[in-house]
Amino acid sequence: MRVFKFGGASVKNAAAVKNVAKVLRVTGYSNLLVVVSAMGKTTNALEKIVDSYLAQDPKQKELIQNLKEYHFEIIMSLFDAKQHPVYQKTENLFNDLETTLVRNKSKQYDYIYDQVVSYGELISTVIISEYLNATGLNNEWLDAREMIKTNNSYRDAQVDWTRTQQIILDNVNKNILSVTQGFIASDQNNFTTTLGREGSDYTAGIFAYCLGANSVSIWKDVPGVLNGDPRVFENTKLLSHVSYEEAIELAFYGASVIHPKTIQPLQRKEIPLYVKSFLYPETEGTTVKKGQPLDPYMPCYIVKKNQVLVSLSSLDFSFIVEENISDIFKLFHKYHIKVDLIQNSAISFSVCLDDKFDHFEKLLKTLKAKFKVTYNTGVSLFTIRHFTDNSIVSLEKNKEILLKQITRETYQMVAKD
Repeated sequence: MRVFKFGGASVKNAAAVKNVAKVLRVTGYSNLLVVVSAMGKTTNALEKIVDSYLAQDPKQKELIQNLKEYHFEIIMSLFDAKQHPVYQKTENLFNDLETTLVRNKSKQYDYIYDQVVSYGELISTVIISEYLNATGLNNEWLDAREMIKTNNSYRDAQVDWTRTQQIILDNVNKNILSVTQGFIASDQNNFTTTLGREGSDYTAGIFAYCLGANSVSIWKDVPGVLNGDPRVFENTKLLSHVSYEEAIELAFYGASVIHPKTIQPLQRKEIPLYVKSFLYPETEGTTVKKGQPLDPYMPCYIVKKNQVLVSLSSLDFSFIVEENISDIFKLFHKYHIKVDLIQNSAISFSVCLDDKFDHFEKLLKTLKAKFKVTYNTGVSLFTIRHFTDNSIVSLEKNKEILLKQITRETYQMVAKD
């Protein structure tokens, strides 16, 4: 039993969908569950639809129509017969999307987001499943919302592992090809939830853990895990082997090639993860499993943009002690703000924050009532794992550095963009 995951770039158009079928033929498609993301930039388009809906913007219908045309253009390139069931199935999903918006009574952004954005994965998997069936790759389409059960923390739901495992074991046939969605799940009331942005990798890890899979393969538009994002850093190199622990570290610091939560369920059952190129499926790519941290061993570069650097000091110049810090972290948790770096002195406390849910302004008001606050928005957090002197010198060149920190294995700095 294997689990594959194909991201948005690997299914962005008709040619890409055909390539997925090619990859499956090259690698074999029995005893396989395939997790698929929304096509191309569909999630971004659906986020704009959510925003226009909440703003009561009349452009909402135009945005939906544009997204519909994008998907039907792909369908028309994949299917000759105009009467093929995929047309009606896709039409039904778009109708459901519009009905969801009409019937919604909630004002809660995160709830609305999950109900709407989930249609990207539902539509993509219906098209891909139907195309695979039409080309001889018979498969079963599964609704991940019926398989993965979570709490109701919308946009960042926590998995109910006991219930999820039982449902998956009862409903997934390990002996055939199955197609399902990444990123989406549902709560105890069957409202749609999502597992966090880029959460399709995590979905693959959940299914692999619950099914006791032999491996997980994530198919990307890069050769595997590189020692830096080639769009940002020059002369990046392929890492042929990464340990589970190192992969978790890299993901925590912001390496985008693997979702931070993906590794943990795989590590618990020692299920190897392969990160491979969907353009060259025969190549080895990167293996993530138990063993030495990196092969080859070299500095790894990571950047997280659009961060917020906040420095707090007490209004009366008293010490920032454990009680203050505890209160501050409770606020970060309340406003769903992730802390990526911490540095403190006797009377000040600095943190680099990832405000992925846009709650910083609310947090700021609360902090200003208790502390003197200075902050910079739109900064970048750079990290080098296994740094060298040369790597630090190279990274710092021509940057306005606001904060830096060095531990045994990791160098980090916050710089203005």
